[in-house]
Amino acid sequence: MAIKIYKRTSAGRRNSSVLKSDEITATTPEKSLLRPLKKKGGRNHRGVITAKHRGGGAKRKYRVIDFRRDKDEAPAEVRTVEYDPNRSVNIALVEYEDGEKRYILAPAGLKVGQKIHSGERAEPRLGNCLPLAKIPLGLSVHNIEMNPGQGGKLVRSAGGAARLAAREGTHAHLILPSGEMRIVNAKCRATIGQLGNAEYSSVRVGKAGRKRHMGRRPHVRGSAMNPVDHPMGGGEGRRAGGRHPCSATGKLSKGGKTRKKRLSSNKLILRRRRNTRQGQLVL
Repeated sequence: MAIKIYKRTSAGRRNSSVLKSDEITATTPEKSLLRPLKKKGGRNHRGVITAKHRGGGAKRKYRVIDFRRDKDEAPAEVRTVEYDPNRSVNIALVEYEDGEKRYILAPAGLKVGQKIHSGERAEPRLGNCLPLAKIPLGLSVHNIEMNPGQGGKLVRSAGGAARLAAREGTHAHLILPSGEMRIVNAKCRATIGQLGNAEYSSVRVGKAGRKRHMGRRPHVRGSAMNPVDHPMGGGEGRRAGGRHPCSATGKLSKGGKTRKKRLSSNKLILRRRRNTRQGQLVL
């Protein structure tokens, strides 16, 4: 999808842009696959804010996405390509021979009327879902499972694609979009192709009001707060805060370890993701 840049008709339009809807073929979603979506404003079940800067925004309904792709040996035809307000990538409505309809993540190049398949016997073509053991090396994949039958967990955002680098025994080596190389069970399923909407990250919001429409509230620096509100707050003049950068609860924000030791999957990571600050790979 291409990016449309607005003319400078106002201060808000001066630096804003949107994605063109060339790929979208329908504006009305499938009612049977819609679910109500209640806003939480970043609060947990006790009403305590656990995710800051959330709240407001346009009303949405959730589209039920088929991340498992577990309907094997049954071809499906792509009916429409639609916009999903809950994710960065577009979704495609597919209909099986028995009349069942499901939403899937739309890879780049998927066309209306195209046939897609799932299962071990499926061919490694665009939009087909099959185990990593059956996918040729070097292909780009997305919507990758971390455990067999769990449903896709990896590479689900706009423009995302992982590359199947190697296979050793019952495991496959994947290079993720972040540069991380990870070991995944070869029985896990993945979908062939790169996800669409690759220009999503290049869109310029342009004004604060448009961010509020997305459900994002203003972000306030900790050093601008009072000492009662943040560990880095207070001070008579402008200063760095007098301590290492941290969150409102005192958790280090730069360089602090956040992975849980007992539940982490460090042993499955062959190479760390890229260090974006230095432009190098973290080994």
